[in-house]
Amino acid sequence: MQRTKFGEMACSIARTLEVIGEPWSPLVLRDVFAGVHRFDQIHADLGISRKVLTERLNHLVDQGILERRPYDGRPRFEYHLTDKGAELVDLLMVMVGWGDRWLAGDAGPPVLYRHRTCGQISRVELRCVHCGKPMHSGDVDLLPGPGSLH
Repeated sequence: MQRTKFGEMACSIARTLEVIGEPWSPLVLRDVFAGVHRFDQIHADLGISRKVLTERLNHLVDQGILERRPYDGRPRFEYHLTDKGAELVDLLMVMVGWGDRWLAGDAGPPVLYRHRTCGQISRVELRCVHCGKPMHSGDVDLLPGPGSLH
C-alpha cells in the first residue's frame, strides 16, 4: 500500500503534516528547542530507537528544519533549529497551549514559558497581523487562495 503524499496536496495543513506529521518529529523539535542538541542526548530523552531517530533527524535536516553542526572535530553532529525550524516551533507552542488547557489535568502544565521581553509567565495567543485582535477559528472566513486548485 502506497503512503499518501501530503506534500503534493493543495493544502497548507497537509504540506505541514508531510514535514512533522510523524509523531516523533515534534518531540525531536521540542528537545532541540529545549537545548538538547546531540544524537545520544535526544535518544536518551525520548527513548526512541536509534534507527527511527536517525530517520527523523535526516528528514528534518532534508526539509530545512534542522541543521547539522560538527563538534569535537570528529564526524559527530549537533542539531540546531534553522529559521524555518524556529518558526515551526511557534506552531508547536500553540499546540502546547491547547494541551495545557485541555489535557494537563489537575497537575497543571508540565512546562511554563517566560516571555523574555516582559519577564512574565505567559502563553502564545493567535492574533491578526493587521488589527492585532485575537484570531480564532470562529473569527475567520475561508476563501480560495492563489495556490488553490479552483
